[in-house]
Amino acid sequence: MSFSPTQDLFREDAQLRECSATVLRVDERGILLDRTVFYPQGGGQAGDAGVLRLADGRQIGIADTRKGEGGEILHLPATGADLAGLAPGVVLLAQLDWTRRHAHMRFHTATHLLCALVPHPVDGCSITAGYARLDFHMTDALDKEALTAGLARLVSGAHAVSHSWISDEELDANPGLVRSMSVQPPRGTGRVRVLKIDGVDLQPCGGTHVNNTADIGPVVVTKIEKKSAKTRRVVLGFAS
Repeated sequence: MSFSPTQDLFREDAQLRECSATVLRVDERGILLDRTVFYPQGGGQAGDAGVLRLADGRQIGIADTRKGEGGEILHLPATGADLAGLAPGVVLLAQLDWTRRHAHMRFHTATHLLCALVPHPVDGCSITAGYARLDFHMTDALDKEALTAGLARLVSGAHAVSHSWISDEELDANPGLVRSMSVQPPRGTGRVRVLKIDGVDLQPCGGTHVNNTADIGPVVVTKIEKKSAKTRRVVLGFAS
């Protein structure tokens, strides 16, 4: 028996922290729900964690979220989680670890600001709750203090962050929108999600972000590395 792809509520509203959902399948691959607020690992962004709360008061810890086949989003239970009674048809509350997710959102939005400051193609990306990094395809030297100052200026500028959808054909007609060399926008559904930071950045992105650059808070460049002759890595952290 096959199931429809999971309804990914976070695509339209990354501020949602929980949702009611119905279990579709439970097996060694993970827990499949009909809808979710959990973002699956992808595009350089780490997957969400949190809990599934059952009607009887029990809760199942979710350690990670990954993509399955055909649009499925799989919730991976924490080691030792008791899945007794969890079966297709069970209705539960899917609740994020908001501290972790919000850190992902802040860092992911900050990487878009970094793209605006460093106008070179990106050939690597990692976004976690503890740091974010971008690898730029370039040979020029980068200045840590100058980039940190630039980020502070864009954060304090309180630029609105929003998203829209364009067709595959519109993306093909505007190849300059794609900044990443390593992760291409997902195709096949007929539309592509585009993130816009007013006056700062516009590019395809399926990740989660804050609604305004001011919500990022203090962020700094903690390290710049020369990874190869044509790659410069910039690592971001939150200011203490």
